[in-house]
Formats: sequence, structure tokens, C-alpha cells
Amino acid sequence: MSERSRRGRDEWSSEHIVLSHFTLGRHHDITDRVASADRAGYDGIGLYIGDYERLRRDDQLGLLDDLLAEHDMPLTDIEVLRGWGTVGLADDTYAANEATAFEMADRFGCRYVQAIGDVVDDVADAGRRFGELCDRAADHGLVVGLEFLPFTNIVDADAGRAIIEAAGRDNGGLCVDIWHHTRGSNDLDQIRRLGGEQVVGIQMNDGPLTPTMPEDYVQDCLRYRVPPGDGEMNALEFVTELLRIGADVPWQLEVCSETTWDRPGIEHVTASIDGMRRVLADARASLDG
Repeated sequence: MSERSRRGRDEWSSEHIVLSHFTLGRHHDITDRVASADRAGYDGIGLYIGDYERLRRDDQLGLLDDLLAEHDMPLTDIEVLRGWGTVGLADDTYAANEATAFEMADRFGCRYVQAIGDVVDDVADAGRRFGELCDRAADHGLVVGLEFLPFTNIVDADAGRAIIEAAGRDNGGLCVDIWHHTRGSNDLDQIRRLGGEQVVGIQMNDGPLTPTMPEDYVQDCLRYRVPPGDGEMNALEFVTELLRIGADVPWQLEVCSETTWDRPGIEHVTASIDGMRRVLADARASLDG
């Protein structure tokens, strides 16, 4: 058994790089997804709940098991839970999504599940709801990353930090995505105010400072990302500050680009991890200097 296969849920760190699901198309061919991640040198992959459900409907979960074993590729990340902060388990659709996420965690030994807003406006109530989600996730060995998004009412790192602090759970923290940070507050002091242990997920990419589709934030962020270091978002400074505060979790590459849809993944996932490695090397060198 390899080092990668032996790695436990608590052994993931900033030395590791994970291929997030949406770097490739929503329903990208699973064989190519896993093989490309392996060939490019990723330490793990993430999977969208909706794509897992598609594979289950098509009776392809056995294929996924075989691919992960063949390529010695851990499935570490689950995306994404939305509704925990509003309708919660009272809503059948949300409850089914959460149950599927936990099924994935139990089957694959996943480390991380992502949660996004909206939430109720009251921080105390949002913290209570997030804490309850963390408690349910803990039964399946998961940490929960709360991602701030400018198009929800968890708009920035300060807003997210208030919720995770209100929740006060060891397995709950913040996910920081350079895209949403830059297109949102773009205030590095908010990152500096975080404790390193409060960061449980880091999604890296890059892109233009000016939106290509200003009328549609979601489509813009799903279509026009580029590898870290290839855009205008100052990935080096962002990564340096995260290392400086002591964030020590895998770098999740979420480089969503319409140029990759319906194409083999290897070129894009390789360019993405190569860019991340260059940025990381420069950030570490700047701290060592």
C-alpha cells in the first residue's frame, strides 16, 4: 500500500494538492478525471454530490472504486451543501444531499465537505445551524469548510469567521477561495485576522480583476479562471499570507474554465498544478528570506 493510500484523514497538510471537482466539467468523464489527476501528480480529488449521484444512477460506482484503486487516488473532498443555513433537514432535497455526502464520506474516507450560504441573518442562529451540521459531519469523519461567496449573505472572510466562531466546532472552519476573496472584499487584512487553524479549505485559481460577465457572477466564476499565477489576482501574496498565519491544509485547485469542457483534462490539470507549485515555491521562498 502506498503512502498516499495510507494517509489518514488527519494527515493532510499544506504539502498536498487536491484537484477540485469543478476544475473539469460538471459531468466530466470519470475515467479521464481520475487518470488525469494521477498523471499530473495530484494527491487527491474532489467530487460533486450531483456527479456522484449520476454515477450511482448509471451503476458506475464500482467503476469509480476501481479507478481510485488503480490510480491510488484518494477521494478527499465533497462538494457542496447548500441549504443547511436556511431550510435545513426539514427540506427533503437538502436532507437527501446531506445524506449522499455522508454516504460518500463513509464509502471513500473523505476528509472534507464544503458548505455555502445563504444563512439566516442572525449570526448566533447561523452559528447554531453550522455547529449542528458540523456535529452530523463529525459522525462521518468530516471537517466542514464554510465558503464565503459575494453572491450569498456570507460575503467575505469576516462574515464567515463570525459564523464559525459562533459555532465553535473543532471540525468546522472557513474555506477561502482566492476568486471570491478578490472579487469580494479584496481585503487581505481579513485573511490576516484569521487563525491558521480556522482555515480548513483553500481553493486556488486565478483570473482577471475585471469580470468578463459582470451581469452574471456565477457563470463568470465558472468559465474564466486560469491556473494560479497566470492571472491578475496576486496569487503569490494571497498564498504567502495564508502560510504566514499558519494555514496547514491541502491546496484545492478549483480552476473552472469553459475551455476545458468536453475536452480531455490532462493539459488543464497539469497547467493548474504546475502554476500552483510555482506560486507555492515563491511564497515559501519569500517567507524564508
